[in-house]
Amino acid sequence: MKLTTSFITKWFLLIGKIEGYSYLILLGIAMPLKYILNEPKYVRLFGTVHGILFVLFMVLQLLMLLKVKMSFKKAAIAFLLSLLPFGTFFLKRLV
Repeated sequence: MKLTTSFITKWFLLIGKIEGYSYLILLGIAMPLKYILNEPKYVRLFGTVHGILFVLFMVLQLLMLLKVKMSFKKAAIAFLLSLLPFGTFFLKRLV
């Protein structure tokens, strides 16, 4: 499989969106369940899923830098957006 720029960009945006949803689930559902109902298992589950998606997002961001030639400034903004709730939903504006 050849990694074309459109393929990388498509997956960067898709995984960014899914990672954003997983972050919202972690913060909005799993964390309250842990601290209000004393149910830490959901944080472990969604934290693991979110962690895997975040690492995949970072790999795709590196590919965006190296293969798609995304500027370092835009890559830095994309990284900062990934740390904010709802942030990754604005990635399309960078690409």
